[in-house]
Amino acid sequence: MNFKMISYILGWILIFESLFMIVPSVTAVCYGESALWYFLITAAVCLAIGGLLIRKKPERKQLYSREGNVIVALSWILLSIFGAIPFYISGEIPSYLDALFETVSGFTTTGASILSEVESMPKSMLMWRSFTHWVGGMGVLVFIMAFLPLAGAQNMHIMKAESPGPSVSKLVPKVKSTAIMLYKIYFVLTIMEFVALLICGMSVFDALNTSFATAGTGGFGVYNNSMGGFPPKIQIVVTVFMILFSVNFNSYFFLICRKFRDAFNTEVCVFFVIVAVITGLITINISGLFSTVGEALRHSSFAVASMISTTGFGTVDFNLWPELSRTLLVLVMFIGACAGSTGGGIKVSRIIILFKSMAKELLVIVHPKQVKKIKINAHPIDHDVVRGVNVFMVAYLMVFVISLVLVSFDNHDMITNFTAVTAAINNIGPGLELVGPTENFGFFSAPAKAVLIFDMLAGRLELFPMLLLFTPATWKK
Repeated sequence: MNFKMISYILGWILIFESLFMIVPSVTAVCYGESALWYFLITAAVCLAIGGLLIRKKPERKQLYSREGNVIVALSWILLSIFGAIPFYISGEIPSYLDALFETVSGFTTTGASILSEVESMPKSMLMWRSFTHWVGGMGVLVFIMAFLPLAGAQNMHIMKAESPGPSVSKLVPKVKSTAIMLYKIYFVLTIMEFVALLICGMSVFDALNTSFATAGTGGFGVYNNSMGGFPPKIQIVVTVFMILFSVNFNSYFFLICRKFRDAFNTEVCVFFVIVAVITGLITINISGLFSTVGEALRHSSFAVASMISTTGFGTVDFNLWPELSRTLLVLVMFIGACAGSTGGGIKVSRIIILFKSMAKELLVIVHPKQVKKIKINAHPIDHDVVRGVNVFMVAYLMVFVISLVLVSFDNHDMITNFTAVTAAINNIGPGLELVGPTENFGFFSAPAKAVLIFDMLAGRLELFPMLLLFTPATWKK
């Protein structure tokens, strides 16, 4: 284990977090808020500790899979621990555990909140909440790799550990160039939404917060009713961009290169089919609740886009919808977005591989001697990828069940517990019943919140980086 290289990279994480504090600090200056000092204090602490950790560059720079996973897990934990400081020392969130919950929810782009009322918070605090979504959406270490050559070719291990989906590939020969390309696409899409929201009449502050939260598929809002108070045209823009940020970013790169067949691959096509079918079914199911079919379509498409992208915004309280609609929304919570997007969930690519694996096994039973390879986009899937998907699902179910049992000690109803864990591990935000879109997570006990914090981190990092921290073999030399 290369501990010196791990601490060196963690130092850079803290230095970059101090730079991230510039955004809420500028917001505080613009609105004349005293909260500026809390961000400056936090930035100074991060800068000081980070500076100590990077004062000597390690001689041995090699990083392997084990180090890559540990670096990613510790980076996100450290980022959240220090990111919670402004909320706590300002008194906006009096409990540090609650402040940590809110910050982890922000960086992991979950959007689950312990706050019952947000409109009275300083603008700079609201900006920090939303900006954590944008920072965490594409990945903190991916962002840093775009600027720093951390470990040469070995930093692919970091990218694989942090990027969502069953496999990660380089768009261009160098990992650093790939990180830069991904962030260029991410930045351009964010600007496009920001401009579109301004054209639709949103204020600059609201448009920035909404763009940050949508880009990271996080869902922290600046109003208590989320997106419910905005006019239909703004809700439609947000719906479109929630879907766009759910698509694998590699597809946008292929579109730029005019490789249309690669851009509209099997996963992307299946994703859009799922969105269309579920939206249609829910629209029919809730049509009687609204004055027109168009209004029902707008709310259903927003809800489906919000849940499958794992953003978590809301226009209405879908907890009050018929059981079929609620069930379908829970279903898409598990499915999630495409691999390589900013969305959470199991991922559409994994669902496809699982179904193809099942079909293959059924065929083997009928024709035992037939040899059949699992293919996606006419390319055979490597056995290691299939094995990885199967192992991921076992780990996913294990973490989910254990978390559900632990949260149940709070003695809330089954739907609340089930959807709270679902919302946390899939990085969604709202669930049903007591954690519905108009409610919050503040009523959970401290141990339950700790479990949900772990679930949010594990879900964002695809489980294994967090699980490896509890594996004794990880820390052996």
